[in-house]
Amino acid sequence: MADDADRTPGRGGDGLEPVPPPRPLDAIDRDILRILQTDGRASIRSVAERVHVSRANAYARINRLIDDGVIRGFSARVNHERAGQGASAYITLKIVQNSWRTVREQLQELPGATHIALVSGDFDVLLLVHTPDNRTLRELVLTRLQAIPEVLSTRTLLVFEETDLDPGAGAVPPP
Repeated sequence: MADDADRTPGRGGDGLEPVPPPRPLDAIDRDILRILQTDGRASIRSVAERVHVSRANAYARINRLIDDGVIRGFSARVNHERAGQGASAYITLKIVQNSWRTVREQLQELPGATHIALVSGDFDVLLLVHTPDNRTLRELVLTRLQAIPEVLSTRTLLVFEETDLDPGAGAVPPP
């Protein structure tokens, strides 16, 4: 049986499915990824024209990138403040050893949680949240997070200003 590094959450009986090995990306795949990272709404026709392949080829390549898990989805870039989420924070958590999966499931249910990462260093988990205001943020940290039994401690870093980087810049691996 493969170890957890070779498995990912899925619909299997144990909640994990085997992950296929990464497929090398050629120059056209990398160009397609750059285009879609910049404009996820780009049409197949425009992608095909920009990478100089047929529409059928572009369509097949995009579907393969999706099927292989290279493309995880398409989404809108949101200005959280304009969307009524004026308070943002990175929260670091120290958790009980070997409780990552349990904690991750509970963090995914938190309102405003937008990014969760298991990390190394002085803490175990890095969580990004967006809330309407500081009162809601305080309640999320003091009531919801600290009520999770596996969470040993938290530290909250308020975000004063954010700058989204160009999604196409440097995001696609070089050849």
